[in-house]
Amino acid sequence: MEALQCIKIGDPTIPISETSPITISTSHAIPNLISPTSIRVRVKSTSLNYANYLQILGKYQEKPPLPFIPGSDYSGVVDFIGPNVSNFRPGDRVCSFAALGSFAQFIVAEENDLFLVPNGCDLVAAGALPVAFGTSHVALVHRAQLSSGQVLLVLGAAGGVGLSAVQIGKVCGAVVIAVARGDEKVQFLKSLGVDHVVDGGKDSIIESVKEFLKARKLKGVDVLYDPVGGKLTKESMKLLNWGAHILIIGFASGDVPVIPANIALVKNWTIHGLYWGSHKIHRPGVLEDSVKELLSWFAKGLITINISHTYKLSEANLAFAAIKERKAIGKVMIAFDDDSRQKSKL
Repeated sequence: MEALQCIKIGDPTIPISETSPITISTSHAIPNLISPTSIRVRVKSTSLNYANYLQILGKYQEKPPLPFIPGSDYSGVVDFIGPNVSNFRPGDRVCSFAALGSFAQFIVAEENDLFLVPNGCDLVAAGALPVAFGTSHVALVHRAQLSSGQVLLVLGAAGGVGLSAVQIGKVCGAVVIAVARGDEKVQFLKSLGVDHVVDGGKDSIIESVKEFLKARKLKGVDVLYDPVGGKLTKESMKLLNWGAHILIIGFASGDVPVIPANIALVKNWTIHGLYWGSHKIHRPGVLEDSVKELLSWFAKGLITINISHTYKLSEANLAFAAIKERKAIGKVMIAFDDDSRQKSKL
């Protein structure tokens, strides 16, 4: 089968060659089932997340031994099932997430890790749902318990997790304020019905948000969703209400912010660290319920998955470049061509 391998730590955006950190294998062994309840999936699409980029750079908290096949969330079609599998059949459309391995034509998962993709839902788009939307859903619904009428401020709102947070905020009935950079991103966010959008490259976030809050007769921000870090976090804290929730999602700016404990104490803020992947170990039921609800919302049209760029596996360096250069509005995907797929064998 065809698979992308990380063979050394380095920049995955440079052209793929014998000296680049990622390489394409066209003869990688198709994985066998590992238990009576495991299932092999023929991958249709896999999503690029900022964490995948950091992992190949060697800057992510989890550092797998080399070589490894990167990847996390994916969608596809059930190819082969173990003898004790009861809920899936070959041909079923599924999505899931893994610690590694989705940048390949086939992947093996346990039955209880797979989710049926509802009829009518785009299968390529479903491959972008588990991690980005899952992160935002767990953060906003389970951790911050965002409720109708509360004010949600989303930083980096045009990226993968940011765009998912904006949509989930609207489903929850929140007043959503989004921060992004560039006219194209700003206009796209407005098209989603966001209550107020700030162009962080042009406008003062504090002044713009305060003016909006005053016009709406709102006191301040109840929930801060922060995948960016750095100066944006520091500025945004000036807008938070007493008793606000701060959701630490990531540090796309490269700068880890400092949140003064004395101010958190006086303001009664709750600070949530949100490492979504670790819920698989510590709160697996939360992840399962979250993804199932998101798929239900997807089927009903309550959320949409905007795919900004789609690449072939051989163009993975270009896909990572779109992530690095913040070109994407929504998700960047690797899609596999079914017509040219290799048939699986046991």
